[in-house]
Amino acid sequence: MFDTSKLGPLYEDFVVGATLPPLPPVTLSEADNAAYRAITGDQHLLVSDVPAYATASGSAGRLANPGVVMHYAMGQTTMATRQAIANLYYRSVRFLRPVELGETLRTTTTVLGLKDSAPKGDQFRGKVWLGIETVGDAGPVVRFERCALIRGRGPELPGHDDEIPGPSDPTPLADLVDAVPAWDLSGLPGTPWEIGESRPDPLRDHIDLAAPFARLTFNQAAVHRDHTTTANGRRLVYGGHVQGLAQASLTRMLPGLAQVVAWDGCDHIGPASEGDLLEFTHTLVERLPAGTGHLMRFEVVGTRIDADARTDILRWTPIVWAP
Repeated sequence: MFDTSKLGPLYEDFVVGATLPPLPPVTLSEADNAAYRAITGDQHLLVSDVPAYATASGSAGRLANPGVVMHYAMGQTTMATRQAIANLYYRSVRFLRPVELGETLRTTTTVLGLKDSAPKGDQFRGKVWLGIETVGDAGPVVRFERCALIRGRGPELPGHDDEIPGPSDPTPLADLVDAVPAWDLSGLPGTPWEIGESRPDPLRDHIDLAAPFARLTFNQAAVHRDHTTTANGRRLVYGGHVQGLAQASLTRMLPGLAQVVAWDGCDHIGPASEGDLLEFTHTLVERLPAGTGHLMRFEVVGTRIDADARTDILRWTPIVWAP
């Protein structure tokens, strides 16, 4: 379908129903957990504490950070987004099971819909809606959808006008109870948190190692590597990098977080650049008993802190499992 020797595909090259050429599978190792921790500061307890994971799960293996799994799944979709102008959102994310180190991840990316966008100056572009499934050695791992704004050749766009959905509606927590693993969370710390209560993380953090993170996860989007491909001449930070820092913040605020089960969505509502200072605020929206813990729906807002302004750049709505 595409000539992978060129920096493409452009918007006009996409066909609904087509499957993108795959990027290399990756076999997860402890190096992936360590690199992800170095980039994001994620404190996922069952990832960092091997005896705690063995006690909770009964497994002699090592848990892969769900963030590592998701970011490789995202990166393996980016054969489609080499010419991305921006990623608009992720939706309907389902983590189907925990993944242990040693599993090999493979991702399939399918074009679900196309919609022309109005040109911006001499920049021609269109929306591309993608469906993604990542599988490991023991079967499917994660499924999700994403929508990206892709550069076109122009000046005439192909006239695509598919109905592309926006961010997904909240999934009833009761529909996700069967997704929690048969683990014993009694040894993990609980965190009292009232429904509707918002807690800003007092530990702000800055973005660095953005290009290494993109390379680590096979991210092919040129705007994350080459500053000459961006509108303002600054290299655009991969939006998932901001989400990774948000998850790291949530592991500090909710230290007993055992597993990420789903995302209602992840909306990149503003760009990020290397060196930006970020603050995250976490609001507990809903809680439901599930297994030996609780499913907890959060709304997480990421805010860029500038000398004279505060700008929200991320709205992430995860559902996690914790005591």
